[in-house]
Amino acid sequence: MADVVFWGVQAVFVGIGLFFLLLTVSSFWEQEFRACLICLGFILAWALLWTFVTTHDSSVLNLVFFTGAVLFCIVSLFRFFPETTRAMDLSAAIQFDERDHMFARNNLKNHPKLADTYYRMRPENHSHDQQIHSKPDFGDPGQVYFDNYTTPCYEAAFAYLYTTIPASCGEPAAPPREVDSRKITSTICDLVRFYGGCDTGFVNLAPHHFYSRKGRYAAGWGEPTDQTHTTAIVIVVPMEIRMLKNSPTAAVIQESARKYVEAAKISNIVAGYLRQFGYEARAHNDGNYEVLCVPPAVESGLGELGRMGIFMHKTRGPCVRLAVVTTTLALPDSGPGKALFMAHFCRICKKCARNCPSGSITTGDEPKSRGFFHWSIDQEKCFSYWKTIGSDCGMCISVCPYTKPNSLAHRLVRFYISRNSINQRIALFMDDLLYGRCKKITKHNPDPLFF
Repeated sequence: MADVVFWGVQAVFVGIGLFFLLLTVSSFWEQEFRACLICLGFILAWALLWTFVTTHDSSVLNLVFFTGAVLFCIVSLFRFFPETTRAMDLSAAIQFDERDHMFARNNLKNHPKLADTYYRMRPENHSHDQQIHSKPDFGDPGQVYFDNYTTPCYEAAFAYLYTTIPASCGEPAAPPREVDSRKITSTICDLVRFYGGCDTGFVNLAPHHFYSRKGRYAAGWGEPTDQTHTTAIVIVVPMEIRMLKNSPTAAVIQESARKYVEAAKISNIVAGYLRQFGYEARAHNDGNYEVLCVPPAVESGLGELGRMGIFMHKTRGPCVRLAVVTTTLALPDSGPGKALFMAHFCRICKKCARNCPSGSITTGDEPKSRGFFHWSIDQEKCFSYWKTIGSDCGMCISVCPYTKPNSLAHRLVRFYISRNSINQRIALFMDDLLYGRCKKITKHNPDPLFF
């Protein structure tokens, strides 16, 4: 028995030491040097403790240590979440009017007649919007992270996106062809990966997935959206974490622009692919939406809704961009997928809320809006800050513990925190220790800006 305990203790020391060695290598590769140094310090302390335990032949000490390690492993693997999350009841959900979106409201200053119509309809938004309209526009020299040479880069990207809008829809071939739903679904997933996406989901469309009315541009402003399509294909495009780690500088908006271009490219190709089979298909990408991207992404099993009010992918966290293709072709629903318990972690973490420069993210429970409880942000505060700095901030994405590469070390941690709330609190403590609890805001863009 003593030999079993002794070798069990050795196995525990080796296993934990190897994990922190893996985390050290991973941190160095990610250029997270604070985490790397702390892990090296832990490995050194662990080696000293191992030496002490090994050189002091104490059966009692070995038994206590081994028993504690076994109990810890059992608790770590046991799934238990006493703090249940609120079930999202969508039965009374009210469709979101795109005219209420901050990008649409910001555009009203260029269209006085539409502004008069909107503020008669939403007088409570007038004072907020006047303050936002008074701020510099994106690309203006008055913004904090403006740069004469790099700012026009993202402006050119978004201008290019606007020119791709006609590619998002078109006439389907006639007549419609019979297709094998399993085969075409597999091909779509392969096509998305081939052109740069990292994941694909499928969900049957419901009313709450659609905007009720158009509002982004003056053309078609206030018209009802087309809600005849029955299936949504969700496309996930990963962002470069190193760019997001430079939040809230212009590195974030440059990366956002790049990935919105990628998402538009992929979704336009997928929509065109489906139209060749004779089915209606429309791509929904940046500045050109008739559906909300987050609800179908969550309901297709690709991830969950985070405290910051944006989609959190199951392996990439919030460091992604989304596009959606809607179609009349019936495809198998991939949702809801296995429980990830990310929302449970969001309840205890609050790191995004603590670090949000504009105070847009709540530290409390899910607020109620549009007829149901869900995480959402104060979009007026958030967008106002964006216009001040000339970037889409991304501080919440940057500090989120789920914004990590999909490496072996982080896959092990994600599995660990999916088991129970005790593990989640330990993981949060370690994330604060290794990566910092609060992030400082730099006043300058990184040099170089592009990674």
